[in-house]
Amino acid sequence: MIAGPLHFSFTISDIDRSIRWYTEVLGLELVHRQRQENAYTQKLVGIPGAILEIAQFKVPGVTPAYSTHMLELVQYVTERGAAPSALPTSQVGVAHLALIVTDIHSRYARMQEQGVAFRNPPVEITEGANKGGWACYLRDPDGITLELLQFSPERMAGLCLDPAG
Repeated sequence: MIAGPLHFSFTISDIDRSIRWYTEVLGLELVHRQRQENAYTQKLVGIPGAILEIAQFKVPGVTPAYSTHMLELVQYVTERGAAPSALPTSQVGVAHLALIVTDIHSRYARMQEQGVAFRNPPVEITEGANKGGWACYLRDPDGITLELLQFSPERMAGLCLDPAG
């Protein structure tokens, strides 16, 4: 039996830059930061000699079910992999993280002013489970895809999400 998700993780190239971006631009809360330089970690990741810098984040005001965080960013200090020139969403193995927002248009405008690289402006969702909502894809400083999704007004009201904040 799987009880539920613990966290989601991305490998990034610069932990300090990513912490600033994920807190100041995206608005996540840094919960914990640590250096992992031990035999257990090297065995877990399958890379002898690996040293990792890790930052853990949560959405402000949201308590994850099984952990202190919902997103983990990992920088390999040693045994660092090469950064790909592009991470297209169609490439097998490429993941993205979708975040629920309550006012996608104002968030898009604010983040665009901060220099965020969006793949598209908010697009109205006209089919499927999220019909009536809006979504857009953006990239973090390493080119990792993130998605902002705003539910339809009816679904937001049913979930008690306030479009004003």
